[in-house]
Amino acid sequence: MAMTAQLEVSQGKSVADLGRDALWFALHTLFAVCILALVWSAITLSHPDPASASPRILATALAFLVPLVGGFTVARIWPTSPSTGVAPYVWICGLLFFAAVCVWVLDLPTGPGLCETCGAIEKLSRTIFDINHGSGLMSGDGLLIGAWVPLCLFGYAAGAALGLEV
Repeated sequence: MAMTAQLEVSQGKSVADLGRDALWFALHTLFAVCILALVWSAITLSHPDPASASPRILATALAFLVPLVGGFTVARIWPTSPSTGVAPYVWICGLLFFAAVCVWVLDLPTGPGLCETCGAIEKLSRTIFDINHGSGLMSGDGLLIGAWVPLCLFGYAAGAALGLEV
């Protein structure tokens, strides 16, 4: 065990430092998703019209902007903390999550009313990005899962990067 603690890896970080960075990365990711959950809860509590596009457009904007402010705030409060150094890289988790959702959507079965004649690009765009006429796949939650979660992670990372630069 003592040998593992002294083992050096790339960029002069020990295994313990890399483990700490991985833990902070996971916590920053969780924090960004919790911010999105608060945004989603606030919008849900306002009881928007499910047929209207306006609440979905507002939620899409807030899914990026509120985590942006959250990441900026975290970076400004603890600018020299080693834990804040990994916050700008949370976008990687958003990209991987988006890729996983895309693979999942492409693997979903289609049928009557469920994007029956869609090609791959149309299936993805209607499921994840279409505000008015979704594909019906993922029980209509494609916007929440496929767009808002990655957007919140991108926003958090951008806010943290801005906060560390200012």
